[in-house]
Amino acid sequence: MKRELIIVGDRVLIKPDNEREMTSSGLYLPQGTLEREKVHSGKVVKAGPGFPVPSPLDVSQEPWKEPADETRQYFPLQAWIGDRAIFLRSSSVDLEYEETKYVIVPHAAILALIRYEIPEKI
Repeated sequence: MKRELIIVGDRVLIKPDNEREMTSSGLYLPQGTLEREKVHSGKVVKAGPGFPVPSPLDVSQEPWKEPADETRQYFPLQAWIGDRAIFLRSSSVDLEYEETKYVIVPHAAILALIRYEIPEKI
C-alpha cells in the first residue's frame, strides 16, 4: 500500500538544514542548544494548497443550503517546493516521517524565501 504525506491548508513541510554541533571557534555545543534559537532555515519539501477562497456562488446562497459547486478554490502560497525558507522556530511543529526529520510551519511564520530558479511566466 502506497502512502503519501499530504500537507493541508496554509502549512509548509520543511526539511531543516543540518545543524552545526561545533562553533566556528571549535567549541562543541550541547545537544538542543540550536533548537532554542528563534530563527531556523531549511528546504521546502511540500506546501499545502493555500488559503481557501469562497466561491461567488456560495456567497449568494443561504448558509444552510448545500453549495452548488463542490470545487474548492485556494489562494496559493508563496512558498514553492525547492525554496530555502527562513522561519520562526517557535511556530513550527517537529515531525519524523519515514525516518527523516521535518518541521511543519504555518505560512505566516516564514520570514523569507530564497528561490534559486525562477520559472518562466506562462
